[in-house]
Amino acid sequence: MAPMKLKPKPSPNSTAQTLTAADARLLARESIRISADLAASPPATVVAPESVGLRNFGFLEEQFVDSSLRLICCEEIDGRRWKYFAESGGSKRLKKGSIRAVSLQSPQAPVEELMSFIRSYVVPEGFPNSVSPSYVPYMTWRALKHFFGGAMGVFTTQTLLSSVGVSKNRATPGAVAINWILKDGAGRIGKMLYSRQGTKFDYDLKQLRFYGDLLMELGAGVELATATVPHFFLPLACAANVAKNVGAVTSTSTRTPIYKAFAKGENIGDVTAKGECVGNIADLLGTGLGIMIAKRNPSLVTTFSLLSCGYLLSSYQEVKSVVLRTLNRARLTVAIESFLKTGRVPTLQEGNMMETITSFPWSKEMPVVLGPRFRDAFQDPNSYVAMEPIFQKERYMVTYNPSKGSIYALLKDQAKSDDILKAAFHAHVLLHIIRSSNQRQPFPRNRPENDHIMPSISDLDAHIAQSCKMVSALYGPFKSKATEQGWVMSESLLNPGRARLCDTNN
Repeated sequence: MAPMKLKPKPSPNSTAQTLTAADARLLARESIRISADLAASPPATVVAPESVGLRNFGFLEEQFVDSSLRLICCEEIDGRRWKYFAESGGSKRLKKGSIRAVSLQSPQAPVEELMSFIRSYVVPEGFPNSVSPSYVPYMTWRALKHFFGGAMGVFTTQTLLSSVGVSKNRATPGAVAINWILKDGAGRIGKMLYSRQGTKFDYDLKQLRFYGDLLMELGAGVELATATVPHFFLPLACAANVAKNVGAVTSTSTRTPIYKAFAKGENIGDVTAKGECVGNIADLLGTGLGIMIAKRNPSLVTTFSLLSCGYLLSSYQEVKSVVLRTLNRARLTVAIESFLKTGRVPTLQEGNMMETITSFPWSKEMPVVLGPRFRDAFQDPNSYVAMEPIFQKERYMVTYNPSKGSIYALLKDQAKSDDILKAAFHAHVLLHIIRSSNQRQPFPRNRPENDHIMPSISDLDAHIAQSCKMVSALYGPFKSKATEQGWVMSESLLNPGRARLCDTNN
């Protein structure tokens, strides 16, 4: 089907609407009315969806033959499916802002929701297919070990505090020990909750490592604040321990991939052991320096500020010096932008040095969104209907949302690793074309400098058509040049969203 010509004005700022209770009742009444009409009249011949001008019209499963709602897309996320409908606006067009989402699953039982919530914290994504069979017995015995260790820790902490003279104060050793254990317990809960971000430790390990060290310093600052307000010891100590434990999880989780990047061959165990030894030696030397400084009773604020600046500067340079061969979003952005501007792909050292370390991994203000929900990428159903034939042979779709100023690369359910990489490349190419076009346009005087210029829909169609030609010509050379520079193209760490477009006929 040839792309439909769209009116040259920007898409509205409306968002896709989820089907409300009133809409559901309206559909139910429509279903009853149609069923009554069909029962009272001779059987009618139902037109196959393929024979309609726009394919897959109608609520196929409930057979809303006369309904004004038309099925435009099906989406799947972690086995749960949604169908998106839009209202007919006449002349084979769909009403703008009329996209509605219908879940095809009944709500989960509370027990199933609870188990799903627990699984998201205690097992890796894709379990059990993502781990070896020995994972379950190992983690079972590890959990039992920590259970008995935690119980024993209560008595050892109480005994230690009693031994250093806590019993001379009015507070009993037991009460002080309980406060201390509550502080540690809060930190462990924070560590457990943060561990749910497991996959991000692989995708954005440099960024998370730096922010983890930043949290460590924040926790240390809160601990020092307990000296000024001792009556708030427990809440401040709990907050500090949460921050420091989250930082500790980040450091532990990113340590192995970093050491793996250093190892050549099967010596990762030796590299890890020596790296930890160097860290322990430096920690002991730093402890000795801290004891010497503390004897002089210096200004606490000044000392903490100087040591924190040194700590964070060292942390930044530490992660900056790591050279990784895989492409995450930040390094892929560097490689593609360099390729589009200069025709060359940066070397491993150049790409890693140019990677932005301070970008926040959870930021939603991103120029390229990979694997988004359908309702985030499209507000006008006509835009999707027009673009679908363009990307019919691809396992992804790329579009630009003017209201959000971002490129959205939607993935189809057949998308593999190379398709995801190609979708990201295509999105950056389209972003490059739009930015270049904006630079050539006259800039209004009353427009903020950081505001993006929204292209008209006709310009957007031209930009997408141009991007398809550029991707067809440049994607192969980009992969070849990246491989020559040492980048691993067979696997990537792009961390796409879990939403996938699926065939509406299935």
